[in-house]
Amino acid sequence: MRQYHLFINGEAQSGGVFRPDSTERENGLIRLYPSQTDQVWEGFGGAVTDSAAYVFSLMQPEQQQELLDAYFGADGLGYTLLRVPIDSCDFSLEQYEAAPDGDPDRFDMERPLRYILPMLEAIRKRAPGITLMLSPWSPPKCFKTNGKRHGGGKCKPEHYAAWAEYICRYIREFEDRGFPVSRISLQNEPHASQTWDSCLWTAEEERAFLVGAMKPALVRNGFSGVQVYIWDHNKERVLERALEVLDDEGRRAADGIAFHWYSGDHFDALRRTHALFPEKKLLLSENCIEYSKFDLKDPVLPRNAIAHEILGDLECGTNAFFDWNMVLDSRGGPNYVKNYCHAPLLYNESEGVLRRQSTYDSLWHFARFIVPGSRRILTSSFTSEVETTAFARPDGAVALVLLNRGARRKAAVSLGGELAEITLPARSLVTLLIL
Repeated sequence: MRQYHLFINGEAQSGGVFRPDSTERENGLIRLYPSQTDQVWEGFGGAVTDSAAYVFSLMQPEQQQELLDAYFGADGLGYTLLRVPIDSCDFSLEQYEAAPDGDPDRFDMERPLRYILPMLEAIRKRAPGITLMLSPWSPPKCFKTNGKRHGGGKCKPEHYAAWAEYICRYIREFEDRGFPVSRISLQNEPHASQTWDSCLWTAEEERAFLVGAMKPALVRNGFSGVQVYIWDHNKERVLERALEVLDDEGRRAADGIAFHWYSGDHFDALRRTHALFPEKKLLLSENCIEYSKFDLKDPVLPRNAIAHEILGDLECGTNAFFDWNMVLDSRGGPNYVKNYCHAPLLYNESEGVLRRQSTYDSLWHFARFIVPGSRRILTSSFTSEVETTAFARPDGAVALVLLNRGARRKAAVSLGGELAEITLPARSLVTLLIL
């Protein structure tokens, strides 16, 4: 008979054993179908921004070690992916560019890597197999119609080739320092003109840059193995952007579609995108709690909101998931536009204390148990108030994650003719590791 380990709201509980389902129970079931499989999981990760790395630099060695343990230790999240901005973003201390004149042969990485490189080096010592995703918030201002990194604007078509070479030079800078780059996106949030670093791209423009400049530059520079993701913005337009960019040529050039969570669920659109483009990887590239949207006095709200997002995305075919800043200060910064947000770990410099937030617990229930190489299997729940996802792991175990959004209830997990009776506390996040 199978056994299981049980974890509830970030804490280990007593496990149990499955028993034969001799009565063929009908009610209160959560059913697993290991023969019905979907996407292969590639990993969880977070972002090493200028702001996060600056906060890391303020920590004492023991707090830095605590952070590394939390994200990469044996009992931590087990992150295998990192997202790093190309030049400055909203979570930077100031605006900066590696080559203000746009010349990829005149790079100066001192400012872009001032804080980021030491944090990456510390992470690499703890997680040698880590790989990077690079994302730009804006081309150099000399390439843009408005002559600024912020306020939207567009990349001038005559600079598409030079911008593609600039991105390739960024890849080279990281790889030469021993940090493999596995993914890039073409533009962070191409539908938003922001008070911070931003650039607008229509679907037609993004396709032209992808097919005519970026993909050829990657091949020319020896980076044909780097995955290229389009969109990298909210889900409410993910289907339209995929349909408009991924024509025959676009489909050959792009490896996947990246998206954010800030505009709501839109799981139906994401599910349809997966159905229409099954060979394209789906990647949630940015996810964080905005202070304006959640009452942090109730830690269950943000924890369960993140869990709901991850569950929905995984059930729609997503292959990888990136949280946003790995650490921020106690205000949710710093950044030069005061666009403060939450993070799983917050550091109080005056107290010298690193505090784990409830959103960390949410990520832990998934990242700790759904390991790279796992394959999603079909689940079926007896009620919409209990959301589920399950993955068959390479070691033969099955990781089942459940979010009970309602009152305390009893349920039974059904797998291969066996049952395990469990109790789900009210508003709880639960993981079963089934052996």
